[in-house]
Amino acid sequence: MLDHLGEIALYFFAAIAGIQIIYFLFIFSRVAFYRRKFDLNHKPDGPFSVIICAKDEELNLQKNLPGVLQQRYHDHMKPEYEVIVVNDNSEDDTKYYLRSIEPGYPHYRHIEIKQAAKFIPGKKYPLSIGLKGAQYETVLLTDADCKPGSTYWLSLMSQGFTEQKEIVLGYGAYHKKPGFLNKIIRYETFFSALQHLSFAMSGMPYMGVGRNLAYKRALFFKHKGFTSHQHIASGDDDLFINVAATRKNVGVVIDKQAFTYSEPKLSWNSWFKQKTRHMSTGKHYRFGHKFVLGLFSLTHFLFYPAFIFALFFPPPILWYVLGIFGFKVLVQSIITYSAMRRLDESDLFKFSWLMDIFMVLYYIIFTPALLFKSKTNKW
Repeated sequence: MLDHLGEIALYFFAAIAGIQIIYFLFIFSRVAFYRRKFDLNHKPDGPFSVIICAKDEELNLQKNLPGVLQQRYHDHMKPEYEVIVVNDNSEDDTKYYLRSIEPGYPHYRHIEIKQAAKFIPGKKYPLSIGLKGAQYETVLLTDADCKPGSTYWLSLMSQGFTEQKEIVLGYGAYHKKPGFLNKIIRYETFFSALQHLSFAMSGMPYMGVGRNLAYKRALFFKHKGFTSHQHIASGDDDLFINVAATRKNVGVVIDKQAFTYSEPKLSWNSWFKQKTRHMSTGKHYRFGHKFVLGLFSLTHFLFYPAFIFALFFPPPILWYVLGIFGFKVLVQSIITYSAMRRLDESDLFKFSWLMDIFMVLYYIIFTPALLFKSKTNKW
């Protein structure tokens, strides 16, 4: 009886580990071994509209907007892009700051929204206004609390577009700060990017991040904007991409100078609220996306409990279990380290196994957000 139970435990653990290894080897390796090089002297292929939605963001705009306005994307010293800031009913002095800088930047303008769209929660309404008011066909989105990684951000992101590509996904990182919470936030952000960027390169794009995301306006209007999910507060980025993306129309740009950087949350409570809001959109993904993501999450969650249970059985089952565990650890370590280098998060590698175990707790905490309706209408 014990031998039979041991065999079941071994096969169960081997199946879970095997599925995880397949994900790392055949999907997540796409980010880990990303090789494309970009030209910093790239001449503009066409004009861009950069759109930022802001609500009570005066201080963030003062800090980050100059970096957006001073991009090296010129033709004969004339900016080949416009920057539009949509001010959504701010109650601070955002509007005065936005007005004050207009004389210094001819390629900048702002739109003031003075009445909220009561039936469209979140920032979908101001973003729609920005997209409708954009002068150019290609738009690059970011947030008021985001700072471009360099003055080449726009140029590098533009190189992700080709004749077939209508969407370009970038990486939205967080600033490195001391403390365990910062490492958790950055690791979770890295882990999310490892998944959605790799899946996009594997022909199954399912989301994008609004901190660093570009697409064609025609694609937005083709899918009638956010109509299919306008009742959901979040999802202006991931749910739109989930609807509009195909196997062939999504490009990925991974270059440190093309990243955007945001200030991370400073308290566990504020981060929890932010992640709960973001996670609540996952249940609206396409069934195929939910299946492949759910399979990875489930096997990831079960891996350590299954390993611990299988350790209680004597050799030779124990040796097989340890061998499988060691091989999975080796594969995951190589791909995780390489991916962290690509995304400029390599300082997290020494904590990666602690973080990986923490993800088990992460699934327990945030899975309810996938099952129940979010009650917040905030951005």
